[in-house]
Amino acid sequence: MSTAAPDRRTRRRQETIGEILDVAIELMATEGVAALSLSAVARRLGMQPPSLYQYFPSKMAIYDALFQRGSELQRDAYREALAGATTDDPRELSLVAATAFCRWCLDNQVYTQLMFWRTVPGFEPSQAAYAPAQETLQDLREHLQATADAGHLRPDAASDEGVALYTSLTAGLLSQQMANEPDVSFDDGRFIRMLPTVLDMFYQHYAPARGKK
Repeated sequence: MSTAAPDRRTRRRQETIGEILDVAIELMATEGVAALSLSAVARRLGMQPPSLYQYFPSKMAIYDALFQRGSELQRDAYREALAGATTDDPRELSLVAATAFCRWCLDNQVYTQLMFWRTVPGFEPSQAAYAPAQETLQDLREHLQATADAGHLRPDAASDEGVALYTSLTAGLLSQQMANEPDVSFDDGRFIRMLPTVLDMFYQHYAPARGKK
């Protein structure tokens, strides 16, 4: 069943929303994530500030839309990396996925600050905006479960605690890298290069009993 293409007015509205979000990201990169100004966004777009309310009722609504957009982009980067992997080895797949995740985060630091650090006082993403991030967490949980089923990890590696430990380890490296060397690439980062070591620590912590894989 085909879906009708949006009419011209709808397309233009979608384009304008995209332009607003693009400008917001640019301003947040220079002024700080929490310092976003609707007036500055409007000026950059050549419109009157009240006109923005036709698209977003508040600054928090812009943050929410950016949270959702960033989460979708990050989820897609994670999935594309796994889909394009040339190995079936679970540990190598973990490194492929974690590398894709961390590389995206360092390449998109404004989104990363909004999504993973509480940089905007009072902001909480809506259920719809948070949904793509939950999908990524579910992808991770399923990968860890499959790895455990294959005998490479204990079953509790895919538990809530296991997922929390995994994400805390990777987020810790990202935090250190962004705080100390924000302008250094993923390949040259002093902290992020320890990603394989951190994953080894996770695998050692959840290593199956001897005699098993």
